[in-house]
Amino acid sequence: METKPIWSEKSIKTNFPQLNKNIRVDVAIIGAGITGITTAEQLKKHGHKIAVLESRAVGKGTSGQSTGNLYAVTEYPNYEIEEKYDLETVNKVVQSRKAALDYITNNISQFNIDCDFQERSMFIFENDGDIDFDKEKSVAQKIGLPFTALKNGRIPFNFNEGIEYPNQAQFNPLLYIQHMAKHLHDEKCSIYENTRVLEIDEKDEHIILKTETATVTANYVIHATHTPMGLHIQYHTTLGPYREYGIGVKLRNNQYPEGIFWGHFENKKYSVRSYILNDEPYLLCIGSMHKVGQAKDNKEHIRELETFVKHHFEVERITHRWGGQNYKSADLLPYIGQKSAGSKQYIATGFSTDGLIYGALAGMLLADEINEKKNPFAELYKASRHQPLKAASKFAKENLNVAAQLIKDFSMPGFDSKDVDLELGEGKIVQVDGKKMAIHKDEIGSITKLSAICPHMGCTVHWNNAEKSWDCPCHGSRFDAAGCVIEGPAFHGLAKIK
Repeated sequence: METKPIWSEKSIKTNFPQLNKNIRVDVAIIGAGITGITTAEQLKKHGHKIAVLESRAVGKGTSGQSTGNLYAVTEYPNYEIEEKYDLETVNKVVQSRKAALDYITNNISQFNIDCDFQERSMFIFENDGDIDFDKEKSVAQKIGLPFTALKNGRIPFNFNEGIEYPNQAQFNPLLYIQHMAKHLHDEKCSIYENTRVLEIDEKDEHIILKTETATVTANYVIHATHTPMGLHIQYHTTLGPYREYGIGVKLRNNQYPEGIFWGHFENKKYSVRSYILNDEPYLLCIGSMHKVGQAKDNKEHIRELETFVKHHFEVERITHRWGGQNYKSADLLPYIGQKSAGSKQYIATGFSTDGLIYGALAGMLLADEINEKKNPFAELYKASRHQPLKAASKFAKENLNVAAQLIKDFSMPGFDSKDVDLELGEGKIVQVDGKKMAIHKDEIGSITKLSAICPHMGCTVHWNNAEKSWDCPCHGSRFDAAGCVIEGPAFHGLAKIK
């Protein structure tokens, strides 16, 4: 089962250099997704000298595996945010996300970016009583958020109740980020690809970033990596790492619906929309979420999406399959800002499934904070906030899950090395002399042996049979079959065993 995001079919080559010499900058940004590129664009306006360090290629991380949807509301119903906070907070969340959507829209117009941007309505509906639409409509009305009650026949799904939010949007996120990066790259804003940060040393007056080939000395460092790199207990214990999947399909009857559809079916949520790729229409479906590293069969989650789409549409064939990651915060809002009082490191994490808008918003907030410019939304998303009552239940749930996973993996020895018979492309955890080993057989029969212990905090990784990766079930670090870091808080890959 090959996995490849549909956005990669229509992208541009970036070819930014690898960092090969020591440099000094005002701000070093780790990660060249939508958060990192937005932050760089905002800081460059104020004359800062910037270096953006991307471990792989620009936009090819989480941003390039997302839905491509842009909307002012969030994954959570507005009334849930009101119940946890208040009406003013809901209004600020929506207004801040609108500001980020306007920022993206203005960039597309100003820089003439061809990224398949289209304004669309967003439809949220259910057939299982999962959402209280009377409350949702009431909150929308109070904060002045335009909406229409959804009527039967308006969308290609059967439903009990629903709501339509007009003036939302969709685009190709990879193309947008790549074009923005090309616009930014010059002597004031250097972008480096294939440049992985391996260590961060924060001193009194500056920070030193060590990569495989050089060092970067900076006044400030921004973790635009979806989750902070390294050991940040105060954040990793309040975040839940989740993985979901996407598929692209061709339909027999050419009836591709216009709009962004969020359907709740029997306690499961699916996102559906159409996309034009090289003048050919496709239907995209995202969903089947689970905790990272805790799926018994990752392929089964993709098959679940295929079954759902085939039930609702006349599918001719499945054309694309891919996975994406998100981190859910304990109190429903992202953590954006200074890592801790007095620190020169800044973070942006906990975006849930709303990462494209929150990523752009984070870039705007972080740039304002470094420029000592007051932003009306900064306090709402302050990274160092502490709200124990609002976060208590989810905080406990996530940490109990991590503890249970540690105990489970510690007590399960894995396969005895003498009994292992790997198929081509398969990975397994084996027990050798009392130690766990992650072994993988590639498509030509070569064997790779790695330590099965995640270097972040010592959890045992699990094999992801759909995306051919080793995934950590505790804090979401992921490694390719060779042990190299794909994403997550881990700085270093899985140790190789001879």
